Amino acid sequence: MAEPTFHRGPGRIFRRLGPRAQVVLCQLPLTLFVAAIAVATPLAWPSLMQSPLYLSGVVLSGILFLGCFLVPWERLPHRPYLLIPVLDFVAIGLLRNGAAPLLPGLAVLVVFPVIWLSASGMLARSSLVLSFLGPFFIMLPSALAHAPSVTASDLTTVVLFPLMMLAVSLAIRFASVNLRLQQRELAEKDRELRELLAASREREKLLETVLDATDVGIAAVDRSGHFLVSNSRQRSFRQATGADEAIPGQGHQLIFGQDRHTLLPPDRRPISRAMAGESFADYLVWAGVGTEQRALSTAARPLVSEDGRLTGAVVVYTDVTGWVESLAANQDLISNVSHEFKSPLNSIIGNVDLVLEEPEPLPPQVTRRLLVVQRNAERLLSLVADLAASASTALNVHPKRTDLASLVETTIGSAQAWAERSQVEISADVPSPLWAYADPLRIGQVLDNLVSNAIKYSPDGGRVSISAEADRQWVRLSVQDTGMGMSREDKARVFNRFFRADAAQQAAIPGAGLGLSITQMIVERHGGTISCESGEGTGSTFTVTLPAEGPPPAF
Repeated sequence: MAEPTFHRGPGRIFRRLGPRAQVVLCQLPLTLFVAAIAVATPLAWPSLMQSPLYLSGVVLSGILFLGCFLVPWERLPHRPYLLIPVLDFVAIGLLRNGAAPLLPGLAVLVVFPVIWLSASGMLARSSLVLSFLGPFFIMLPSALAHAPSVTASDLTTVVLFPLMMLAVSLAIRFASVNLRLQQRELAEKDRELRELLAASREREKLLETVLDATDVGIAAVDRSGHFLVSNSRQRSFRQATGADEAIPGQGHQLIFGQDRHTLLPPDRRPISRAMAGESFADYLVWAGVGTEQRALSTAARPLVSEDGRLTGAVVVYTDVTGWVESLAANQDLISNVSHEFKSPLNSIIGNVDLVLEEPEPLPPQVTRRLLVVQRNAERLLSLVADLAASASTALNVHPKRTDLASLVETTIGSAQAWAERSQVEISADVPSPLWAYADPLRIGQVLDNLVSNAIKYSPDGGRVSISAEADRQWVRLSVQDTGMGMSREDKARVFNRFFRADAAQQAAIPGAGLGLSITQMIVERHGGTISCESGEGTGSTFTVTLPAEGPPPAF
């Protein structure tokens, strides 16, 4: 951060000079004026060359100027250089009275010593007295020269001119006092600014240390995309991947979508979205190529000024390459294992079916055991299918205009026998037709799963009801039961894979905790949502929201 440049006026430069140079500068204006008059005297006023008083004034003025150079004022105490302006009154008196009546205006030269004394910091009383008495004694000889016939004009001149110089002295004194006050205020503000600058630098160092200590990349950008703040982690991302988004549209930005091969368009890159005012989280992109390619989970929040204007954004990058690769490896493992299990299970089920269908009847005990084998093999095959579906990141849906009322009717027909065995009553209040933009096979799977769960988690009987409502944009299907319900903690985790509530495990209700996870995946692939409302002992209600209409046609 650059240090601010403060104004340095002539006063500050003057104070940097030594005492001898300061005295010379104070005496210089009067000396130059007297030198100019002395040079012009032989030509303009030759008679003055015969005036001892005039010549004495010129010589005394020159001696005083030489004294300013020669006397070591810095070694003498108590500001003895103030003797120079006092002796200036004497020199001016000799010049004025020696040149009268040719040059009576030379008395005006007293303004120079008056200014010097008034601005020197001398005691106010002393400077005011000298500012009056000096001009008074300079003007007094001309009045006495007219004695005893002194006129009122002479007396007025003798008194009025010193009073004028006294007024000048007072004005300079007041101006000096005001100037000193302003200088003190400026010095105080200067000190405060320096303290604020030092504190700002400390805060900046602290912020840099904190940002560099985090394991995520952080970048703050302005409206034009230039980086305001970035930490070392974010800079390392840019250097390692070549994905520098500092100025959109410039440079080769290797930012890919989730397939790791398709370059994202400029307006879909994290910083571009943030600059447009979007707020997002968990936006996964791939940066870089080859072995340096990294998976980045990005989040952004806009920066808004007090008047509501968008001034920039903060973007956070988290390296999730290891997590993504581990998830992919886990999904591959589950997919491979599921595939390997399916073949022997299908073989077992097929052979059991063939044995049970033999024309010669089997002993009842053998038949019962084969039915146990068949039932458990089918259950295991269903579990393998659920595992494969939950591990799949490419669960395909093919939505079209579908009547959900017919799907509800089919689901109730399939579950009716099980509901009767479990002493559960099933009812539906669904308008027909009920059109939605959905994949009938997948939504049928969703309804089967929700209804079977409602029956399964109502072990002591009860009622399961299916209801629906629709508007121009969305269709909502609800499956409500009066079963055992869930606690608030269990409800928050009900859509997690392999999660099963403690109450269900204690009641020995079979299941692997995959059905609701798969259901949520199917619904979200349709662009819809699923929610759960439940309470312990009061049952549960699952609500599925699906789009009523498909996407607009492309032109």
